[in-house]
Amino acid sequence: MNPRSRLALALDVSTAHEALTLVEATSDSVGVYKIGMQLFYAEGSDLVRQIKARGCAVFLDLKLHDIPNTVASAIGALSELEVDYLTVHAGGGRAMLEAAQAVAGATRLLAVTVLTSMDADELRSVGVDSPPLDQVHRLAQTAASAGIHGLVCSALEARSLKEALGSDSFLVCPGIRPAGGDVGDQKRVATPAQALRDGADLLVVGRPIRQAADPGLAARRLLESMV
Repeated sequence: MNPRSRLALALDVSTAHEALTLVEATSDSVGVYKIGMQLFYAEGSDLVRQIKARGCAVFLDLKLHDIPNTVASAIGALSELEVDYLTVHAGGGRAMLEAAQAVAGATRLLAVTVLTSMDADELRSVGVDSPPLDQVHRLAQTAASAGIHGLVCSALEARSLKEALGSDSFLVCPGIRPAGGDVGDQKRVATPAQALRDGADLLVVGRPIRQAADPGLAARRLLESMV
């Protein structure tokens, strides 16, 4: 993968106009654009098509989590968009993940393990007594057993997952911050260089680019720090 294709910008904005303005400013450095629930629910499928038409990859981050038939039906409904990446929650269980993978087609499914906003205290609050690393591994193994080798994890777990799962794994790491950058509401973070060194395949960056005075310059500098 070339460096640009390993950098995803989270388009966590409210309108298509804001999103497309960011795409125009950063597409020389960013190869993948992540559309989350906020933007997709506001603007829908047309925005996906507009970004794809610009030759960019689209990462649709809907974190699907429901009974197997409902998730499979949702993925079927989304299939005409031909998105490059789509997230499902690994916590949905093996049957749900198998049903999702069976209808995914050319879209690479990414199984979300433990959100980067969660630490050990947050996990305990929802009944998980295992440390984040153990829970990430447990969910990753469930996803792999269902045929899904794309995983969303923090960079802090990347090295351990690569060692456990091997080269078939494709690790997507949010919570990426430049050295010295504000971590915001993220609790398990890493710099771009650290994440890549530890085995991340795709880095997801949001506020450090999106909120910069010059998003294009911020994206270029971040890409340079990945090389």
